[in-house]
Amino acid sequence: MLICMQSTSVRIDAKTHEDLKRLAVELHTTVGNTVALAVRALRQDRAGADLATALTDEEVSWLDAQLG
Repeated sequence: MLICMQSTSVRIDAKTHEDLKRLAVELHTTVGNTVALAVRALRQDRAGADLATALTDEEVSWLDAQLG
């Protein structure tokens, strides 16, 4: 099955492009999919960093609240 998706161009330096191509070969995937995987990993890292941040006093109070 052929899946057609919209595409766009992103300017990157030659070294980054070579790194992407090398990673794509190692991962047995396309350069585009490698970029998608990298974006997902970055989002996950940021979410993890957000979750590791200490709770505010307001958040602690909300979590400690008695329901009902």
